[in-house]
Amino acid sequence: MFKPLALVAAVLTAFSLNALAKTELTVYTALEAEQLKTYKKAFEQANPDVEIKWVRDSTGIITAKLLAEKDRPQADVVWGLAASSLAILDQQGMLDNYAPKDLDKIGKNYRDAANPPAWVGMDVWAATLCFNTVEAEKQGLTKPVSWQDLTKPEYKGKIVMPNPASSGTGFLDVSAWLQTFGEKQGWQYMDDLHQNIGQYVHSGSKPCKLAASGEFPIGISFEYPAVQLKRQGAPLEIILPKEGLGWEIEATAVIKGTAHADAAKKLADFSASTAAMDLYKDNFAVLAQPGIAKPQTELPADYEQRLIKNDFVLASKNRDSILAEWRKRYDGKSEKQ
Repeated sequence: MFKPLALVAAVLTAFSLNALAKTELTVYTALEAEQLKTYKKAFEQANPDVEIKWVRDSTGIITAKLLAEKDRPQADVVWGLAASSLAILDQQGMLDNYAPKDLDKIGKNYRDAANPPAWVGMDVWAATLCFNTVEAEKQGLTKPVSWQDLTKPEYKGKIVMPNPASSGTGFLDVSAWLQTFGEKQGWQYMDDLHQNIGQYVHSGSKPCKLAASGEFPIGISFEYPAVQLKRQGAPLEIILPKEGLGWEIEATAVIKGTAHADAAKKLADFSASTAAMDLYKDNFAVLAQPGIAKPQTELPADYEQRLIKNDFVLASKNRDSILAEWRKRYDGKSEKQ
């Protein structure tokens, strides 16, 4: 006769074997913290033999961590990091080129050009101004409509933006200004803008949150926090400067040398899948798979057409020199870490 204790032991053994059979996948990411739970749950439901262990920080910090670990990689895969950062890792020979199952559905502008690609895009995020209309009225500020407007004397000390050394959003701003205005005029523009900056912070979403709370009337940020905060009732107007928007691709890549290559490729497959795009569309207006994104009423219908022509290879190759020059000129106003 099968005893109850024997049954309990058998069940516990089965659970233990199941737990042992799961592959723990170390995933480095710069995704917004509130997105992690949803993405993890969906991936693990589709792949019950794999469990995600997140390592999350801002883009610049995750990029620096990956580069520091080049000789002894700790990550298995990256899910949600700027394409320009992944291009740097690729130049260092740190990525395992892999073609996910749905690669043919990914727009060519939103993936690495190599075949198979080193990284594959998920979604796009772009520069946005978060303008607190209540604070602006109190302080008698006019509404800016362009990047150049932000250099007007009336905004002195009124603007907060991300530090490009720690924030991918900050770096896409700087890179876009240099590409849009040209190198000489780009640095002159940032010199003029610097006079009006109250603080450089270490997060792409924080400037919008500070604008929403009224601490600064203007935050240079990106559209995701702007839309979310506006939906929550913040007195924000979302402004897309008329010269065009710097932008980045949030992307996925497998780290070369991972001991869990099969599981890492399962995540890469999922990240490029239609199922994943259905998750991304709740957060972003432009997706790597065309035809899935849903209109966001807070953004104009021609949002994607406002993105500048962006040279990711140029940005990644010159990243170190750009950041060195930026720190030399402006780091005095950076938030303490």
